[in-house]
Amino acid sequence: MKVGQIYWTPVTGWKDADIQNGEPSNANLVLVFGERALIQSSDSWLAELKRRYPQASIASCSTSGEILESRMLDHSIVATAIQFEKAEVRAECVDLQTVGGSLEAGRVLAARLDDPQLRLVFVLCDGGIGNGTELAQGFSETLKRNVPVTGGLAGDGPNFETTVVGLDKLPEPGFVVAIGLYGEHLEIGHGCQGGWDEFGPERVVTESIGSRLLALDGQSALGLYKSYLGEYSQGLPATALLFPLSVRANANDEKLLVRTILSIDEETQSLNFAGDIPVGYSARLMKANFDRLVDASETASNMSLSTLSAAKPQLAILISCVGRKFVLGARVEEEIEAARSVFGPKTVIAGFYSYGELSPIGSNGRCELHNQTMTITTISEP
Repeated sequence: MKVGQIYWTPVTGWKDADIQNGEPSNANLVLVFGERALIQSSDSWLAELKRRYPQASIASCSTSGEILESRMLDHSIVATAIQFEKAEVRAECVDLQTVGGSLEAGRVLAARLDDPQLRLVFVLCDGGIGNGTELAQGFSETLKRNVPVTGGLAGDGPNFETTVVGLDKLPEPGFVVAIGLYGEHLEIGHGCQGGWDEFGPERVVTESIGSRLLALDGQSALGLYKSYLGEYSQGLPATALLFPLSVRANANDEKLLVRTILSIDEETQSLNFAGDIPVGYSARLMKANFDRLVDASETASNMSLSTLSAAKPQLAILISCVGRKFVLGARVEEEIEAARSVFGPKTVIAGFYSYGELSPIGSNGRCELHNQTMTITTISEP
């Protein structure tokens, strides 16, 4: 397996990343993460990648920041080319509107990719239109074996306007791309960790509609939320990135999911999240702890190594939430550097800042939508 990276900025033009992992001239997969304005404005970047890697499937999405080795870039396009020696790559794409929504998209893509030799499904989904909770459910319902499904929801910087995804063409709104990797020689790892501190009592979701939370313990969700935020409530919804919610099926469930607030509704006194919050679930407020956010990246990295026979993976794909980027601010690269400290200098690191992360919880769990987490997928072909 050979992995190479090139990147483009308005200042530098195309440049090769300084990595020593072979030249993947016969790459069969290229992952492209870039600022929406750049990857939508012209197809010159796509033409260049097709020229360099004529045999590859080229999957792309817009981001809220690109990860290149130990750096976080804005206003760039980062392309990671992968040449597998024995593994097979199959890439599929569906239009969310045409297929009938996110749940059906997950089912259709899973059915197309399912195979006894399937080792990983990596997903890129429109982050504005797609429902990550339903998409993950569709994959989990349909795949016949416990195959890890990882990936993320495309971003749009701090704008939250339009996100785009594409396969072998310019990315557009409303699409989902799923990439299947096949072969007994592949080794896949994954890890997911948040690093937020919980505070306040755990409450029961008594009224919700999909991703809209209306009441906790019978009380107005927005009113209750504001009472805990104090002076920070004046900055809503922007300050909500500092105070996500942890949810779980019940008080005895050890599997915690983190949900980010996208908007508030004063009229209905509700909170709108980037993921479903079912009635009957338990919920608790969380707050930022800078050191723990960075430590979470190291923990997720170590989790992703637990199933590998090789000492270090050849590729690590990091998908971190835009909310973490906003909270960490100038310290954002520390969470990338924490991953690098685990993987060492020979592992190629790529990724992006997202509107939601897809990953199982634990070594054998089903895929879930996460917010405010660092999610890592490792790929090796020993």
